[in-house]
Formats: sequence, C-alpha cells, structure tokens
Amino acid sequence: MDFDFPNEDLMYVANAEENPQENHSWRLNFDGALNVLGNGIGAVLVSPNGDYHPFTSKLDFDYTNNMAEYEACIMGIRVAIEQKIKTLGVYGNSALVVYQLRGEWETRDPKLICYRRLILDLIEEFDNMTFHYLPQEENQMADALATLASMIEVNKLENMKPIQISIYEIPAHCYSIEEVENDNRPWYQDILLYVKNYEYPDQATKNDKRTLRRTSTRAIPFSLVYGIEAVLPIEVEIPSLRVLAELKFDEAEWLQSH
Repeated sequence: MDFDFPNEDLMYVANAEENPQENHSWRLNFDGALNVLGNGIGAVLVSPNGDYHPFTSKLDFDYTNNMAEYEACIMGIRVAIEQKIKTLGVYGNSALVVYQLRGEWETRDPKLICYRRLILDLIEEFDNMTFHYLPQEENQMADALATLASMIEVNKLENMKPIQISIYEIPAHCYSIEEVENDNRPWYQDILLYVKNYEYPDQATKNDKRTLRRTSTRAIPFSLVYGIEAVLPIEVEIPSLRVLAELKFDEAEWLQSH
C-alpha cells in the first residue's frame, strides 16, 4: 500500500481487463464514517462486468458528517475520471448529498456549497452521470471501507500491504494435511502388514483399531485378502458358505460348473 496522497489508499479487485471507454454504465457507491475511533471515507467502483474497485481514505482535518459524505463522493468520481469512465451511476446513503447534487434540495451550508460546485465541475468529464439515494443497509461495502479507514492508525512514512479477501469453500481443517516423509515403502505396506501379521499402522488410534472390520473369529475379511471379484461368484449364486456345506456340494464340481 503506497501512500501517494496523505492517508489515502487505492485497492483494485478485478477478474479480467476491461475497457472503461466502452459505452456501459459503471456504478459508484460512497460513504463517510465519523465516530469516536476516527474519521474515514470509502467508495467502491463496480464495473459492468461486476468487478469491484474498492478504495478508502483517512481524513486528517476537521469536518462534519455531510462534508465526509461529499469527500467520499468526490474521491470516487476522481478515480472514475482517472479510469476514463464516461457513464457513471452514483449511489450514496446520504439523502442530503444526493438530493443536493440532483438539484432537488437547496444547498445552504457554506461549507457544502464549495463541495457541490466542485462535483458539478467534475461532471463535465462524463457523458452521463446520475445520482441515486441508497439505504444504508444496501451500501454496506462502502460503509465498511469508511469504518475501516477510521479505525486504522496510518503512518505516512511506512508502507502497508493491501488487504486480501479470500473465499474458503471447505473448512480449514481440510487443508491441514501434513506431508508424510518418503520411507521408500510401497503405498500398501500398512495393509500388507495387517493382513499378514495383524500389525496396525503406527498412526492408528484405539478407535481405528476397534472399528476395523473383522469377522466374529477375528479373521481378515475374505474380500480384503483376495479382492471383491473373488467373492462375487459365491455371493451371487449361494448366500453363504454354510448353505454350500448344507447342500453338500462338492467344491470341485461346483467350481467346474462355473
């Protein structure tokens, strides 16, 4: 995070390169935060493809809440100009700022008159710009950026790395698979030792040993030794070896018939 301007940071999140000059409408959400923790403003540019360009600033001068809203709006508009965006829809949860910029409310506060005049000058850089009121619950990302900027202590002489947002699709414990050292043994070594000598792997727990499949005589299952294909003829033709014995089949004759 390089501070080209005092207490200001620009982040970029996109899926692919875009041409801002294309005749598609971009969206700008802005918000300002004034609380006991500090002062901050945030804005988000959203491309027609749905890519997000979030940025935030921390203000080091005295200002009112309405001034912060104007500062956030101006910051977003200036970035849009730098990106050569020509069609922009501006959304904010400050009814006063939005309706003053739309000319529906009169601007009486001398501190805000200069802000409104500046934005009207910046509008000349666009082919089309519209202003829309947005409830705060629908403006959460810009609000979060402004709050984040107000909470963080920024040192202008040092660089701060960008914030990275990731999406985890599976629980964290699924990633914690430790690498096993190569002991030059075949992958079936543990199975072979168990089949031959009833030896459990070193990492086997008591529960693993207790739940390992065995017959009532603690013998290894036939399928584990000879494979499932060797079991299929008996499983399909005769329900069990006990039935085979009761029917007094000669094993050699039965095998020849199959």
